[in-house]
Amino acid sequence: MEKNEITTRRLFIKKSALSTTGSVIGLKSIGKPSIASAQRNRSKIRMGFIGVGNRGTQLLKAFMGNSDVEITALCDVYQPYLTRNRSQVNRRFLDELGDTVPPMGETFPNKVEKYTDFRKLIENKNIEAVCIATPDHWHAIQTIMALEAGKDVYVEKPLTITIHEGRKMVEAARRTDRVVQVGLNRRSSSIYRELAELVRKGTLGKVTVSRAYRISNMYPDGIGTAAPEEPPEGFDWDMWLGPRAYRPYQYNIAPYKFRWWKSYSTQMGNWGVHYLDLIRWLTGETAPVAVTAHGGQYVLKDDRTIPDTMDVIFEFESGAIALFGIYEANGGSALSYGEVELRGTRATLCASLSGYQIKPNGGGQFQSKETHLEPVDKRLELPEDTTAGLVRNFLDCVKSREKCICDLETGHRSTTFAHLANIALETGSRIEWDSKRERIINNKKANELLHYTYRKPWTLG
Repeated sequence: MEKNEITTRRLFIKKSALSTTGSVIGLKSIGKPSIASAQRNRSKIRMGFIGVGNRGTQLLKAFMGNSDVEITALCDVYQPYLTRNRSQVNRRFLDELGDTVPPMGETFPNKVEKYTDFRKLIENKNIEAVCIATPDHWHAIQTIMALEAGKDVYVEKPLTITIHEGRKMVEAARRTDRVVQVGLNRRSSSIYRELAELVRKGTLGKVTVSRAYRISNMYPDGIGTAAPEEPPEGFDWDMWLGPRAYRPYQYNIAPYKFRWWKSYSTQMGNWGVHYLDLIRWLTGETAPVAVTAHGGQYVLKDDRTIPDTMDVIFEFESGAIALFGIYEANGGSALSYGEVELRGTRATLCASLSGYQIKPNGGGQFQSKETHLEPVDKRLELPEDTTAGLVRNFLDCVKSREKCICDLETGHRSTTFAHLANIALETGSRIEWDSKRERIINNKKANELLHYTYRKPWTLG
């Protein structure tokens, strides 16, 4: 997605003009006029950025596309990312990570403070809001510290590395009365906003099955194998690890390949949370009542600590299931169109950020073959930059003090799906979930995986 977001943004800029408060498409995708709030307060929002690597750079550029933002400070544990000089990046990173090493080289019209310790950035009273795009295991600590310091927060997905962290973040936002946006960018899509209304009003009939997949054939090398060694010059490995247990540095962990190490992220969190949030939004579900997962490291002989193959089934009290698969040892598409499929009694929906198809269902065995719907095939004329839309909504809410379209409770509930899937696989059990108490009710040992003990001196406050 991250690479595609950049490509989409370039296409969009070529084909349409950006307004001074964000892209026209982005504004439409939110479903609210943002111009009014901007006119009420034309002052610039002073922003600090914690984590300006791959995704952090994409967000930095998205925020810089708004005239009411002033980039006040940057923070990163890797010096070349902080100085924004790609020529200083370790050669091995450039060779092995390719375009996940950000281009950098931005020009700022004002002085920008630089920090290697995010706590110093948060202490800066000149900063009104922060954007957090660090590895997953840092999000909770940094968000809560920023909220307690009176900052509004844009935090990337997945929201957390544990379910316990998410609830503590929600509590902190309510306690401090701050504005928080979680970076689930599909929430700003005009296509999905339209479909959420369409599905809720029963166009598809009763939806009993939803499906989505993350497919990327990483055979034969995956993330590779590497031996522990000294971190490259200018890389603060101890700070990167933060609350996680100390371990020696490896080149196939940081700065980008942490996504395949369960202590720092997972592909269920990285990709699954996007699609599970989308399914939850379209169908109106809050949480599963049971989760089963199957898979393992079946093919790739790399250093990963997560599966290369995984299938998960989420069961809902409403009488429906959602299926999500991660296939990193094969290729091709699992759906006839798009990235998500909803199967209802009247019709089947396949959708993507650029359009959707609705195919009426004829009757099956013993039923009439007659259909009562016309097929629909809708495409956007221009691609939307959904990250830009989510950023614009955050900025407007900072001014208006309204709730963002993907607030912390929303982000926490959707991220919980990913964590429950990982817990189900690790325990090899069908886990039953009490979403009100946020506890697993049929496997006491599985509850131990709802959180972990932080390395000192880090706490949730």
